[in-house]
Amino acid sequence: MAHAHKLEIFRGLLKFKSNTQKIWGVLIFLSIVTAIEVALGIAKPRVLTHSHFLGMKLLNWVFIILTLVKAYYIAWDFMHLRDEKSSLRRAIVWTPIFLVAYLVFILLFEADYVYNVYKNGFIQWNF
Repeated sequence: MAHAHKLEIFRGLLKFKSNTQKIWGVLIFLSIVTAIEVALGIAKPRVLTHSHFLGMKLLNWVFIILTLVKAYYIAWDFMHLRDEKSSLRRAIVWTPIFLVAYLVFILLFEADYVYNVYKNGFIQWNF
């Protein structure tokens, strides 16, 4: 049995009359976020490229955050996560967050080890 889809985005701030209008609204939102990413990638503001936070430039953090916003919104709206129970939403969202954090930890830990091996002279830099 099919049920009606919610024709609103941003937790009810924008309401649409049809699915077609909603799809166009979502397309516009995702296009604006993408345009911001492209503009920042082209302009590369000095304040974002010469400031660091947790070992990365602020511009990289902005890209990561905007990409996560787009991915979350696509999953929330097009995969209909907003209609699911909270336990399923948590299982879908927290599992990749945990696995990605674990992967980042392993990559940084191993990269530091490899750097120290080369730095201490056990193996020479040959590239």
